[in-house]
Amino acid sequence: MIVVACPGQGSQTPGFLAPWLELDGVADRLAAYSEAAEVDLVTHGTESDADTIRDTRIAQPLIVAASLIALEALTARAARRADGIAGHSVGELAAAAGAGVVAEVDAMRLVGIRGRAMADAAAAAETGMSAVLGGDQDAVEARLAELGLSPANYNGGGQIVAAGALKDLAALAEEPLRGTRVVPLQVAGAFHTSYMSPAVETLRSAVAGVPASDPEITLWTNRDGSVVDSGRTALDNIVDQVSSPVRWDLCMASFAEHSIAGLIELAPAGALTGLAKRGLRGVPAVAVKTPDDLDAAVALLNGEAK
Repeated sequence: MIVVACPGQGSQTPGFLAPWLELDGVADRLAAYSEAAEVDLVTHGTESDADTIRDTRIAQPLIVAASLIALEALTARAARRADGIAGHSVGELAAAAGAGVVAEVDAMRLVGIRGRAMADAAAAAETGMSAVLGGDQDAVEARLAELGLSPANYNGGGQIVAAGALKDLAALAEEPLRGTRVVPLQVAGAFHTSYMSPAVETLRSAVAGVPASDPEITLWTNRDGSVVDSGRTALDNIVDQVSSPVRWDLCMASFAEHSIAGLIELAPAGALTGLAKRGLRGVPAVAVKTPDDLDAAVALLNGEAK
C-alpha cells in the first residue's frame, strides 16, 4: 500500500508554485481554483513574500491548491493510483478531493472560507503556537494544562504543538520541561483549539450544501487516525478538526497497522516526510516539492523504487 500525504500550514515558501506553472494545464486549473477560493493563487504562489503567504487567508488555499496540482501530475505520470490518502490539518481538504469525496473546486471554495474564518477568529485574541520537541507526552500535557495551553497537534516522533495565549507560550519557552525544546511557530493564532470555535460554525454552514461521495480510496482522519468510509463523515470531521487537535501521530500509527510500503508527500512538501523518518522508520518516503521530484514519486508508486 502506497499512501499520499497532503501537508498543512507552514510548509510553503515564496515562489513555490512557479515550477508547477510550467506544466501543461496548471495555469488554467489555478485560475479556476483562484476564483473558487477568492485568492489570487498565481500571484501569491510566485511573487508574494514570506510574510504575505503566511497570512492564513492566503496560506491555506495556496497549500491545498499545490497539493491538488501535484497529485494530478503524479497520477497522470504513474501507472496506477495511490492506495490511500491523508491530510494534515488543512491538508485534509486536499485529501478529501483526492479521495473523490468532494470536487476539487468545492475543496478550494471551502478552504477559502476556512482560511478567512480562522484568520478572523485568530484576530480576536493574541494567540500563537509553539512546537514542544522531546519529553514524555503525559508530562508535556500536564505542563500545558498548568499554563492554560492546549495541545493542538500531536505530530508523532516526540513532537507536540502547544497553542494558546502568547504570554502563556512565552512562559512555556522560559521554563521548558527538562528534556524538551520549545520552538515558536510562525502562525497567526491558536489553531485547533477552542479559540477557533467561531470558524467551526462558519465552515459547518458552508459544508452543509456541498455534495459528498464516499471515498474511492482509503482515507484517514486527523480526528483519531481511523479510516473513514463515509464522505459526509469525512466532511464533518474536517469541520470539527478546526477547533480540535490534529492527531497525525495516530494517522502514522494506522499507516503502520496497514503495512504501508511507501509515503508520498505532495507539494509544498517536507514536513510530513520529516515526521515519517521518526514515526514510520524504514518506510520509504518521497517529498514532492517541485515537478523534478515526480520521477522518484512515480517510481515509488509503481513499485520501481530502488
